[in-house]
Amino acid sequence: MPADTTVLHDPGADVDDDVPRDLRARPVGSDRVFVGVTRGVGIFVFVLVSAIGVFLGIQSFPTFSHYGFSFLTGSRWLPSQDIVGISAVALGTVTVAVIALVIAIPLAIGTALFITDWAPARWRGSLVGVVDLMAAVPGIVFGLWVLLLVQPHAAHVTHWISQHLGWIPIFEVRTDVDYPIWDQAPGYPSYAGSAAIAAIAVAAMIFPMATSVMREVFAQAPVGEKEAALALGGTRWAVVRDVVLPFGKSGIIGGGMLALGRALGETISVVLVINQAFELKIRVLESGTSTISALIATGYKEATPAQLSALMTAGFLLFVVTLVVNTLAAAVVARARSGAVSEL
Repeated sequence: MPADTTVLHDPGADVDDDVPRDLRARPVGSDRVFVGVTRGVGIFVFVLVSAIGVFLGIQSFPTFSHYGFSFLTGSRWLPSQDIVGISAVALGTVTVAVIALVIAIPLAIGTALFITDWAPARWRGSLVGVVDLMAAVPGIVFGLWVLLLVQPHAAHVTHWISQHLGWIPIFEVRTDVDYPIWDQAPGYPSYAGSAAIAAIAVAAMIFPMATSVMREVFAQAPVGEKEAALALGGTRWAVVRDVVLPFGKSGIIGGGMLALGRALGETISVVLVINQAFELKIRVLESGTSTISALIATGYKEATPAQLSALMTAGFLLFVVTLVVNTLAAAVVARARSGAVSEL
């Protein structure tokens, strides 16, 4: 027979003993220094970026007051004749950036997935180091690489595309594609110095950034779900397709947007490759285009005060677009890292 047990209640006990206490950590010593320095750096960066935006905005007033809305709609850039329009240059900027994304993003996704899910563990550190080192290569190196090595071969590829897909407007080239010496057809532009070839140099520059962001997000895919999929008989590709890619889709978007922000402002590699032309052109394989950053780099040194104001206005537009793109990308990547978008 079980012993009789009696629960005694202390009438003086506090009825709120089960309420969790409010724990507040007080930073001390090095913690305060770290928080203060980090906050100071953040404020400094914010003030610096804001000051750049305000400066460019003030420098843009003379151009907008003189040319008005025609500055945004005009396509010709002839400051010596008082004709200035940014639409052709803006279109060239977007064209080069979009083609660079089309080239770089699939390569970045494949590389990031290989590092996180296929590469042997002993190789991963070296592969990560090689990809990260690519980000440190100066733009002029990529520009020279494309100009001297890639362009002669890439021109054959663009010629083949124009031969077989020239009926699509963006792949059309205003030349006789069946001319025996096709790159020297009289009176017609060549295939060199096009937006498509310039985009190869830009793609090589944005590839490491996109790969780094995607790899970091892919590596955070839930291990339990991956192991469960393998235990159910799924292949490695099935695990990647059904677990890693759905989890990392915001990392792909964020990495792509960060790469887009970098591609929009790339300068020296584009200047070395393109044949500068101020024309509203959707034919990406045809020689001749321009970007805002390339325009500023080539025209700044010899610009008069009025021309300098026009270049500053172009830079202000590029600054605003790049700032918006990078801000949105940072927000997407931050959500991916926090797991807020995980559907698993």
